Amino acid sequence: MAFFRGLTAVSRLRSRVAQEASTLGGVRWLQMQSASDLDLKSQLQELIPEQQDRLKKLKSEHGKVQLGNINVDMVLGGMRGMIGMLWETSLLDPEEGIRFRGLSIPECQEVLPTAVKGGEPLPEGLLWLLLTGKVPTKEQVDTLSKELLARSSVPAHVYKAIDALPVTAHPMTQFTTGVMALQVESEFQKAYDKGLPKTKFWEPTYEDVLNLIARLPPVASYVYRRIFKDGKSIEADNSLDYAANFSHMLGFDDPKMLELMRLYITIHTDHEGGNVSAHTGHLVGSALSDPYLSFAAALNGLAGPLHGLANQEVLLWIKSVIEETGSDVTTDQLKDYVWKTLKSGKVVPGFGHGVLRKTDPRYSCQREFALKHLPEDPLFQLVSKLYEVVPPILTELGKVKNPWPNVDAHSGVLLNHFGLSEARYYTVLFGVSRSMGIGSQLIWDRALGLPLERPKSVTMEWLENYCKNKAA
Repeated sequence: MAFFRGLTAVSRLRSRVAQEASTLGGVRWLQMQSASDLDLKSQLQELIPEQQDRLKKLKSEHGKVQLGNINVDMVLGGMRGMIGMLWETSLLDPEEGIRFRGLSIPECQEVLPTAVKGGEPLPEGLLWLLLTGKVPTKEQVDTLSKELLARSSVPAHVYKAIDALPVTAHPMTQFTTGVMALQVESEFQKAYDKGLPKTKFWEPTYEDVLNLIARLPPVASYVYRRIFKDGKSIEADNSLDYAANFSHMLGFDDPKMLELMRLYITIHTDHEGGNVSAHTGHLVGSALSDPYLSFAAALNGLAGPLHGLANQEVLLWIKSVIEETGSDVTTDQLKDYVWKTLKSGKVVPGFGHGVLRKTDPRYSCQREFALKHLPEDPLFQLVSKLYEVVPPILTELGKVKNPWPNVDAHSGVLLNHFGLSEARYYTVLFGVSRSMGIGSQLIWDRALGLPLERPKSVTMEWLENYCKNKAA
């Protein structure tokens, strides 16, 4: 992608960060990191007291401030637009998309360390950013990569648990089973059983989260090789970074595929806290379930067709277009197929979003990657045509608030180009990535002492009576 990553870009971002810091009363929560300290945990130990005080001040000075009104449509419509939880690691704006600790995806591509010059960000750098709010140095990212590698050993019983399932079980079923099997190693559960002050809950949570993130690629690649490659596993390459090693263990060593995996994991890490998987992880974690239990629950939400399984549906739908119309599909043929899909009561997968009202920036950066590395790919060219055809049709239909493509509209085509064509597996990749966002927030949930989540529910009768009394 042709984003400029030179000194001018960094200087510009430094200036903006400094301005934002001054508006936070001198708390430089988002800052460029230049310290020599390479230990991520020690960075958190310095930050946590400051943020605990910040939360206390927020509650004491503004605890009674109203954040909006709740109407019946919100209650009946999946709580859309209802502010109801704290999520520090990212914020989603309907118009401009996701920001990780205040940084947009293009800004992350400018300032986060890369494996190759001018390449895509290393996911370890985004993990550091999510946890600390600081842009790490390359040295810090390399140190974190080595730490994750050192934590990545998977006990034998995990693979045995996966092997107990039929090989025909969905990849997400096998992956979640592996995560649950990892739970017996939980440091949080051991510490809690022994007795641990609430102020220290974040420390074993940190250990669990880092261990979980480190062990997911070996487990996920084992699932892939078991289902699609006759069970022939590939050993890790200790010289590679997190995403590249994952790609290698899956069986893909093309340097462009390594770059794609770095981009894929980076942009899928987090999407604020209201989506199904993130909210589920936060909800289960609020009961002080350890990170393994919380993340396994999140994965089960991610496996739903209306959430993470959508990336699987997109590629299958695109291939169905080709099967019916041929590879050289015309614009008119494509329009007819889109209308056929909609009139059958189905949706066009990869378009629309519960929050966004413009093209998903995660789609845009993947499109830039395709333009750079695979401009002649037939499926990419079809995706480009869909970008021109589908939004006007959805707008004409009049039932869709956002007719624009989302992240799922593009990811499968990129993976397919480099040989990872098994669409049923794509949600597992999503899950590996999302562990960084959910895990980072779980650590901050425990550090800030966030309470058990317990919203109020009502019946239809209660709503009917309430509305009648309001109208009287």
